[in-house]
Amino acid sequence: MASTPADPELEAILRSVPGWADAELEVEPLEGGITNRNYLVRTDGQAYVLRVPGRDTELLGIDRANELRAARVAADAGVGPEVVAFLPALGSFVSRFVPGAHIPMTDLRDERVLEHVVASIRRLHACPPIPSSFNPFRIVETYFATASSRGVTVPPEYDEAHAVADRIEAAFERSPSPLTTCHNDLLNANFLRDGSHVWIVDYEYAGMGDVFFDLGNLSVNNDLDDAAREVLLDRYFLGDVRDRHRARLTLMSLMSDFREAMWGVVQQAISALDVDFVDYAERHFRRLLGAAGAMPMDELLATAEEPI
Repeated sequence: MASTPADPELEAILRSVPGWADAELEVEPLEGGITNRNYLVRTDGQAYVLRVPGRDTELLGIDRANELRAARVAADAGVGPEVVAFLPALGSFVSRFVPGAHIPMTDLRDERVLEHVVASIRRLHACPPIPSSFNPFRIVETYFATASSRGVTVPPEYDEAHAVADRIEAAFERSPSPLTTCHNDLLNANFLRDGSHVWIVDYEYAGMGDVFFDLGNLSVNNDLDDAAREVLLDRYFLGDVRDRHRARLTLMSLMSDFREAMWGVVQQAISALDVDFVDYAERHFRRLLGAAGAMPMDELLATAEEPI
């Protein structure tokens, strides 16, 4: 095996994959990701990706069985790579390697690139329901409780952010969107462009949720400017863009940053990676509260309440 044979844990996982116990394997680590370890595995003329979960990832709200279901429906829709194997005791996945390159954030402002990304998102949102839910308003509260119980001091900005979230939640509840199969972690690193087709990978946080969280998450994570946000909505809603859509996208962008901030707080308790999660959380809190303070919040909330 060409790789890191000195790592007995990795060796044991590889040999647990059906068909790989005695196979000739070529293994190399893949860069990227701040939760799991990923490896490219070549054997018998085929290429696969093995993901090894990080420690205590269930505290981040990750359920590997639900992730498996999401990955499979995405693969059936031609959006996600084929799931080749799942090791439930380890939470490890093997998926077929798909060609493609990660999309730089700046490229997502290109109208054609964004159009291809949105086409894949719409296909994912049309997938059958999966047995998990994603409610960002509850998730930030769960992260607060998890971090506190493990001795992490939650930043004081949490209270101000939670007050903003309460107002957003109330507005959305007065005119709810139907629950949809969503990805909920649309970083540019989770897109692979293969010509005009865009693969979406990593379904750890997938669940039935509000499409506007996915769209807001995509928008704020990739720093889309006003023109790109308008293209995003135009392609998603096939030209029928309303002020209600714009308001909900903007408000869920705030919730995306709130989730990211609190995710970073929990990671301070569980991650063994060399990542400054204190700074990560602070940056997202700062962006959230700065954006909220500059928005015509009352107007956006009223517009978001308009009937579908």
